[in-house]
Amino acid sequence: MDTRKVIRSAVLVGTVAAVVSTLAVSVCSRRQTGHGASGTNATSHWLWRRRALRQHRPSLRYTALGYLIHHASSIWWALFFAGWRQPGDQPLRVAAKAGTIAAAAAAVDYGVVPRRLTPGFEAHLRLSDMALVYAAFAAGLVIGDQWSASLSPGESAAEPDLASPSRAAMARGETGSTGTTG
Repeated sequence: MDTRKVIRSAVLVGTVAAVVSTLAVSVCSRRQTGHGASGTNATSHWLWRRRALRQHRPSLRYTALGYLIHHASSIWWALFFAGWRQPGDQPLRVAAKAGTIAAAAAAVDYGVVPRRLTPGFEAHLRLSDMALVYAAFAAGLVIGDQWSASLSPGESAAEPDLASPSRAAMARGETGSTGTTG
């Protein structure tokens, strides 16, 4: 896959992953704080510091900035996913790669970057909720990948392995064990 296709795919895939994981953050935040925006607001602590961690209601200042940071980070991680994913990858392999990218994101977010640059979810979510958010991120990568593939025929992650003669015949619409058309 060339660089332009990787970037184009990453923007779409990352956008879907950002939306899906933000929905998970919102559901978990609402359960923990009574407000769905708390977790997304917390991400804006990059700019607003500890004040952002005390914001629970939706606002342009905290929620929009928090979402933009999360969205940009999602596209960043989707670049790695899109670059790693191969056109012949079967769905299970795509899901495994998405899970690996999500796990790497969690490890970097909470084990490598300075506390000031974490997503801030930990201010309002339990560890199990955070695991759910990163699982939702992985699911978003898979959903986005499938959507991206549907927009770019021939780039599908679930494309059949045409190296096998029988699979190639099936892909051409041929039937029977001899590979002849019906």
